[in-house]
Amino acid sequence: MSAEWLELHPIDPQKRWLQRAADRVRAGDVIAYPTDSCYALGCHLGDKDAAERIRRIRQFDKHHMFTLVCRDLSEIATYARVDNWQYRLLKALTPGPYTFILEGSRELPRRLVHEKRKTIGIRVPEHKVTQALLELLNEPLMSCTLQFPDAEEPVSDPNDYRAELEHQVDLVLDGGPCGLQPTTVIDLTGDAPVLVRQGRGDVSGLGLAEA
Repeated sequence: MSAEWLELHPIDPQKRWLQRAADRVRAGDVIAYPTDSCYALGCHLGDKDAAERIRRIRQFDKHHMFTLVCRDLSEIATYARVDNWQYRLLKALTPGPYTFILEGSRELPRRLVHEKRKTIGIRVPEHKVTQALLELLNEPLMSCTLQFPDAEEPVSDPNDYRAELEHQVDLVLDGGPCGLQPTTVIDLTGDAPVLVRQGRGDVSGLGLAEA
């Protein structure tokens, strides 16, 4: 069975298609969707079977941690512990192409937390399609970058990988081309922020130490 392909306006996405996508996520489907960095794979929060499908697509082992894609800072605070200095940095950089490593809260499903560090990656993308979908879901998406194991770069335009996507995901939200760079990853679990990966998000002027 081939994936359903929905073409969405990147600035003013059609609500009926987004509602369909939200319903399918809740039903256990795996989706491909655009973000402010590149395309991503997503599924319902805590859906074990859908998460395993994403692991197979990406060829991840069982230890790989997913990212929680959230609507805003208040949603982040539900699933992660955020101190005042962390909040100030999050407020300055969200929404945007950044992933933050934070200590998970008790609200977070146990299997999503890093088994040794008890941490989770969380981000708030600045993309109209993603934000509108999250609004309808009323909870985060469990997610990771959409990059096929034999590809050198993440997916920027889903039409370039139509054959692969149609046989591996259930639904594609085609919002047009995105970027090719993944997010910038910042670890906020210590006493000061640490740059783990430089991606699309600019950190110049923040004085971050590098991992």
